[in-house]
Amino acid sequence: MARTTQPCPFNSQENTPSSPDTSCHALYPTPLSSPTPLDYSFWLSEKFNSTTYQWPANSVIRKKLQGYVGFANLPNQVHRKSVKKGFHFTTMVVGESGLGKSTLVNTLFNTTLYPAKNDTVELSPEVPKTVEIQAITADIEENGVKLRLTVVDTPGFGDFVNNEESWKPILDNIEARFDAYLEQENRVNRHKMVDNRIHACIYFIQPTGHALKPLDIEFMRRLHTRVNLIPVIAKSDTLTEEEIRVFKERILADITHHNIHIYQAPQYEYDDSETISENREIMAKIPFAIVGSDKEVEAEGGRRVRGRKYPWGVIEVDNEEHCDFVKLRQMLIRTHMEELKEYTNDVLYENYRTEKLMAMGIQQDPSVFKEVNPLQKMEEERQLHETKLAKMESEMKMVFQAKVQEKEAKLKQSEEELYARHKEMKEALEKQRLELEEKKRRIESGRPITPEKKQKKGFSFNK
Repeated sequence: MARTTQPCPFNSQENTPSSPDTSCHALYPTPLSSPTPLDYSFWLSEKFNSTTYQWPANSVIRKKLQGYVGFANLPNQVHRKSVKKGFHFTTMVVGESGLGKSTLVNTLFNTTLYPAKNDTVELSPEVPKTVEIQAITADIEENGVKLRLTVVDTPGFGDFVNNEESWKPILDNIEARFDAYLEQENRVNRHKMVDNRIHACIYFIQPTGHALKPLDIEFMRRLHTRVNLIPVIAKSDTLTEEEIRVFKERILADITHHNIHIYQAPQYEYDDSETISENREIMAKIPFAIVGSDKEVEAEGGRRVRGRKYPWGVIEVDNEEHCDFVKLRQMLIRTHMEELKEYTNDVLYENYRTEKLMAMGIQQDPSVFKEVNPLQKMEEERQLHETKLAKMESEMKMVFQAKVQEKEAKLKQSEEELYARHKEMKEALEKQRLELEEKKRRIESGRPITPEKKQKKGFSFNK
């Protein structure tokens, strides 16, 4: 950090005539024996606003501690608080009927969230016309850690003759949850906010081995900006390893071609090599080829494993050589559950919130949350205040001039009226003076003041 020292005027030894031009000697020619806070504030403002002072590019200084302080224990505090408060997670499963959605959820969380379905299905004369939205919430606990799990199912998706808008009820439900959270944010009392937003959507793809169907593409294209999409190939045990590999390549090619964004694990600068390698292995498995089973079967050697038994052998659910179920569970629960929630809140929800508020006509003030130099901000406020004072002074001058002109006009009018009255009175006095002089002359000459009236001539009969 390069800067030129500027002596303080409150030190008489530094404030001397021999001080350099960069000092504040020009501001304070003589030492201030008893400076006021206003003087010191003015000196600081001039010092840091001078052209010789340069602010550092990075004001954060890294320091090494000379001993144990204790803030390294903060993660433990967060851990205790989180365990006490508990966690919550909301996931949605979408796919056509018969792809094993309920079985996979039971397998993922190793509990019976969905009861076993009966083989006999009761026929109903009424056929549902739209996709239903069903939510199941359960409190589960593992080693003292509590998790409130909500699974949103979408029965009826893709089961109709016309599936053109099967995605719409699901999108409406996701946005309705965003709206409910936005409404809670706008409340005066926000102590009891409930987050029921969808944090992950597991989309089940039929194991056709060819490519994505138009229904799959349309669904993911409509929802990839509202939810974390995790595509999985259901019942992958019906495909060979080579068919699964080719099928995955075709699915990823379709996703890339249609600019569909699926969930990608974030990378942090402080991640170690083991974590980075683990994340790469997980991302390399997308879309996950999975097999779900909550039943135990006997494998080779008499082992009891979760899987499916066929005449040619046993498919183990928890065996990474048989399917990608372990990688899916690892990403969804063990390593990236908080990242899924964070991305939902910081990116997906914020984008929706911005679009919603802008559609309502609410604009963001660009000056809000803007990082500024405090002294520069003070200078701008000072200039703004001076401009305001100058404007007020100009307005007061205009008002004063208008009042003066109005007063002058009234005085001029009064002067003209007085002059007219004076002239009129002067003429009246002059007339009275002339009349008095005329009467004086008559008196002096012996003539009557009033002139004699002449006798009128008339007719007379006396001659």
